[in-house]
Amino acid sequence: MLITRECDYAVRVVRALAAGGRMSVGDICDKEFITAPFAYKILKKLQKAEIVKGFRGVHGGYSLNRRAEDLTLYDIYTAIDPEFLIIDCLEPGYECPRNGEGDHACTIHCELCKIQKELCGMLKSSNLKDLLPSDFMEEPVDF
Repeated sequence: MLITRECDYAVRVVRALAAGGRMSVGDICDKEFITAPFAYKILKKLQKAEIVKGFRGVHGGYSLNRRAEDLTLYDIYTAIDPEFLIIDCLEPGYECPRNGEGDHACTIHCELCKIQKELCGMLKSSNLKDLLPSDFMEEPVDF
């Protein structure tokens, strides 16, 4: 599947954190209607990709690790699904049973490669700040 539920929820988590400051997982879940186990799984991947920072302790929680204008949908989606392909046949090393002899890709594969490239370009040009209402972000967070 192209954009999974996990990718969709990751954007929601990042959107919640874009309001500024530190948020607990419970607050993120309440704000974005996500279950805690799923939110923890997503936050772990976002933290590994250095999109969010995690803080331990009584006043722990999560915050964005980058400014909203420096964070794209592509960054978020690939943090969750590093391959992020529209179809399996675009995976490196995939052997299509319909290609016949040799390494010639079918015309459908070639067209899907173009679509994949355009989609990635569009996602890379969509930064988080531009996707949020202008009054959404409270105060800038220093990074």
